[in-house]
Amino acid sequence: MDLLKFSWKLIVLTRLAHLFDSAKKHQGFRRYFANTSWMFAEQILRMVAGLLVGIWVARYLGPEKFGVFSYAIAFAAIFSTIARLGLDGIVVRDLVRKPNQRDIYLGTAFWLKLGGAIVTLGAIAFATQLTSNDRTTNLYIFIIASGTIFQSFEVIDFYFQSKVLSKFVSICKLTQLLISSLLKLYLIFTGAELFWFVLVSLVDQITLAFTLYFAYHYQKVGGFFRYFDSGMAKQMLRDSWPLIFSGLVVMIYMRIDQIMIKEMLGEREVGLYSVAVRISEMWYFIPVIITNSLFPSIVNAKNVSEELYKIRLQRLYTLMVWAAIAIALPMTFLSDWLVALLYGEAYREAGPVLMIHIWTGVFVSLGVASGAWLINQNLQPFAFYRTFSGAIINIILNLLFIPVYGMIGAAIATVIAQVMAALVFDVFTHKTRVAFVMKLKTLYFADLFQRG
Repeated sequence: MDLLKFSWKLIVLTRLAHLFDSAKKHQGFRRYFANTSWMFAEQILRMVAGLLVGIWVARYLGPEKFGVFSYAIAFAAIFSTIARLGLDGIVVRDLVRKPNQRDIYLGTAFWLKLGGAIVTLGAIAFATQLTSNDRTTNLYIFIIASGTIFQSFEVIDFYFQSKVLSKFVSICKLTQLLISSLLKLYLIFTGAELFWFVLVSLVDQITLAFTLYFAYHYQKVGGFFRYFDSGMAKQMLRDSWPLIFSGLVVMIYMRIDQIMIKEMLGEREVGLYSVAVRISEMWYFIPVIITNSLFPSIVNAKNVSEELYKIRLQRLYTLMVWAAIAIALPMTFLSDWLVALLYGEAYREAGPVLMIHIWTGVFVSLGVASGAWLINQNLQPFAFYRTFSGAIINIILNLLFIPVYGMIGAAIATVIAQVMAALVFDVFTHKTRVAFVMKLKTLYFADLFQRG
């Protein structure tokens, strides 16, 4: 048995070495690898900052204040998805297909996102009046949500994605991270109140907007602010409206747990649960980065041949799932120890929540990867239908599980909702059933070695 295991490992390593040796000679591979490397480096440094600064902030504030902070972020995040208008994948796709219309696409998307941000702030101002929050908590929510105005500059990120030039975006985000980290450390050393930490969340968005603008200006490709095409805007919204609602319901079933926990259990429990969720979601950058980096390659593959397109998409699915399992498995057994080590004994109760919640990563990875397929197949409505069903399931299960099992019940509800939305939903329609089959095939690790 040991010899068999050794032989299998030797075969896998040999095939990996051969695959890498062949791929590194390919110009396209070197380009995409360099692009992905920059994004990975940025996210790794962000993880380090999260461990060194984010954890310090949580320890400094304590579970109750950190719970208020996390609740305000969750509330604002649910509404801020409206301001994004679901344009991310749409604009990148169109820039890849029609690069000569760059300024019109970017300008139109910018003004659409700015208008969406203003509508979002109005919706938040109205929604907070319907809650039982005190005025201070509502103020925190509005300050954080004000950052959506500056998210309009994310269209510059779309341009760099379409050109596989994420190096510049990574540098911008690293600059933002450095400024944010230094400000938070200063606030801790000076014994600042929670309000100032909330304000830093807004400063983060302002910093990123300005650095993205300077990076784009550095490219000397012209400006896009004076461009707006009403016909193109209507077409963008027609293509993206399912993604708008999809993004909204995704954020609902990713953040509604914290809002419902606050209402049912209290602010301290929100703080504990948020710690587990932050560690769990810390790894979500892996599928997002790989999918964003390879998305132009997947779009181009469809223009070459359907077979090549399917091979690359299957490889993406398989890579996402096994990367997520490789993270979830050890975290399952180390959750209690890890939470206590990082956040202190005050947060130890978050360990069992992390042990369960970490498995959402497998299905989040599938959802991110299949999102590229849905957009490229022009099946955006299905992105909305599957996430809407997941959100409804999550809310119902939260109502059933939280009163009985507390925070652990919320984690169980989230995992089940992710399974239903990212995997099971595809069974019910003939247009997405092929995606369900491909997702099941991810258990066959050899798909990574397919040629193409």
